[in-house]
Amino acid sequence: MKQLIDFIPLVVFFILYKTHDIYVATGALIAATAVQMAVTWVLYKTVEKMQVITFLMVAVFGGLTIFFHDENFIKWKVTIVYGIFALGLAISQMLGKPLIKGVLSKDITLPEFAWKRINAAWVIFFIVCAVLNVYIAFRLPLDVWVNFKVFGLLALTLIFTLATGGYIYHHMPKEPDSE
Repeated sequence: MKQLIDFIPLVVFFILYKTHDIYVATGALIAATAVQMAVTWVLYKTVEKMQVITFLMVAVFGGLTIFFHDENFIKWKVTIVYGIFALGLAISQMLGKPLIKGVLSKDITLPEFAWKRINAAWVIFFIVCAVLNVYIAFRLPLDVWVNFKVFGLLALTLIFTLATGGYIYHHMPKEPDSE
């Protein structure tokens, strides 16, 4: 259910971009993200830090997009969010406390080297996504960027998440056979 709620602002953005324009879609994205956070709070009595960061970025860059009537601000938001994620994970890695481990270790037991590799892989993933976003946003037409933002980044994230799951499964301690 929570994952479905997380996609609602993206769906709203895409539909309103296709039926109106980038500025209407951006305004709706800001509103939908605020509603998403409120619904998450009502249902779960908590809002994740990443949701708050994403909302603040959407509000600031979306607001600048609308105020200056310049689509480049909302295009930069994606790259900056991915950059923040990569930086946060990289810093946690350098401090010897991979953030990925902190998030997942309550439910999953892995060797320390596996946590470090997963964390590093996500740093690289976010950097690649940020660079791809810059290239597509500023070299290709707006329609291509919107489709990439909505479908391309979603597909890449899903594929990378599944690959991470496979890696985790491969490195999980094996249960001894019971006879």
